[in-house]
Amino acid sequence: MKKKALITGIAGQDGSYLAELLLNKGYEVHGILRNESIENATELENLKNVLNKIILHPCSVDNHSGIYKIIKNVKPDECYHFAAASFVSYSFDDEHSMISTNFNSTHYLLSTLKEIVPKCRFYFAASSELFGNAQSSPQNEETKFNPRSIYGISKLSSFYVVKNYREHHGMYACSGISYNHESVRRGKIFVTRKITTSVAKIFLGLQKKLELGNIDAIRDWGYAPEYVYAMWKMLNNSHGPNDYVLATGIGHTVRDFLKIAFDVVGLDYKNYVEINKSFFRPSEKIPLIGDHSKIKKDLNWQPKKKFEKIIQEMVENDLNDLGCKRRGDEANKSKTKDCDSNVTST
Repeated sequence: MKKKALITGIAGQDGSYLAELLLNKGYEVHGILRNESIENATELENLKNVLNKIILHPCSVDNHSGIYKIIKNVKPDECYHFAAASFVSYSFDDEHSMISTNFNSTHYLLSTLKEIVPKCRFYFAASSELFGNAQSSPQNEETKFNPRSIYGISKLSSFYVVKNYREHHGMYACSGISYNHESVRRGKIFVTRKITTSVAKIFLGLQKKLELGNIDAIRDWGYAPEYVYAMWKMLNNSHGPNDYVLATGIGHTVRDFLKIAFDVVGLDYKNYVEINKSFFRPSEKIPLIGDHSKIKKDLNWQPKKKFEKIIQEMVENDLNDLGCKRRGDEANKSKTKDCDSNVTST
């Protein structure tokens, strides 16, 4: 009999990659999306290759009765919780909706699974924002949490409710403390995708400048499909439920990201980037860089794709989306502006 998986936020970067992975492993895949997302072709773009193979359920993740009905109907063997209000705000203006979405949804899912399918294995997408203003680097599973945004606080409260259901109710429930992970499916609200789409537009003459905040901020960037595989391994291992840091252990600045992205099209980022101090967020005295030693030891997982390759793939994808097709490896090596003739600069 096929295993059943239920994924919240299935149309996002992680959810869509996981759906593909599980389908390839023979799962029956169900996804939860807001009504408006199911009716919006643009929001389903990441699922275009698997839409006819998955079952979508319209519901808001902070709707307890709706979640209950879906779980009662599906009775999943595994549940992956990705849906979240993901804007990392450093004000408390929107704290009610942030907490409602991020904490309540996690609690609703766990309490319902406990009642209906207590053997269902549960994955929660935690974040490096749990560490926030970290006291040491790199961070591991023993590092003290110190969130400094309402987003981080909401994720931390969810982390502890997952831990509570594991330790006090005996559920197979765990959290992946994921650091930044990128791909061609990264949402355009994130700085990395903002950079790669802007590089493509600047290259084609469709945009002149790119405004950014602190380009010396350091992040630990990995590759989303690899992280999704780690999440699946966390729910399918002989070690039992446990929390793990998912990271590369290597820090890069936004400036590094910029240089590589513009290098893909043979341009110098210094000629196109403007610094806007209103975009600055509080900087970390100690960088958020993760130590994945525990998951490497327990589950034999480690990141593989190089930082430069991730960025190149993203830039090439955004060029392609705009109608510019780079012709093979030689074009990439020579940084030649080689596009189809139907693309014109303005």
